[in-house]
Amino acid sequence: MSIPTGRFAGGADDPERVVAALLTASRLLVAIAAKSLAAVEETLTLPQYRLLVILDSRGPSSLARLAEALDVNPSTALRMVERLTAAGMLEKATNPARRREVQLRLTGTGWQTVREVTEARRTELSRIVAAMPAEERGRLVAALEAFTEAGGETPEHLPVLPGWH
Repeated sequence: MSIPTGRFAGGADDPERVVAALLTASRLLVAIAAKSLAAVEETLTLPQYRLLVILDSRGPSSLARLAEALDVNPSTALRMVERLTAAGMLEKATNPARRREVQLRLTGTGWQTVREVTEARRTELSRIVAAMPAEERGRLVAALEAFTEAGGETPEHLPVLPGWH
């Protein structure tokens, strides 16, 4: 099967055309994500930002729970934690309920970084959405909701993650 390089002549319900449109949209969303990170914190990677967002939305966590939430090995999560701690975005504390467990939490700098990146994304997405005709915006919402549901992620099952919704 060849890789699509442009628009398909098929109708809007043609699965290949839908996939091509999703790939194009995902490239745009990744570019917005990368641009928002670079504008706020040049050295912050997308996986590191995801770690910050998880802590922001769920509160303090152990390394093991963070690794699971990120779907990475604990050693990978540990490297991210060490870099973010050195950057002043995370702090470690003893879990009062389990004295042998270390909890990780955002510092004020980490919290502010999440807010600034989220705002940069919101601004760019708002600019793009404003350029769309109103009727297209309505169809986009319906299509995205259907896509999310088909993927098994209904809104009530999705965590509220700043910058990721």
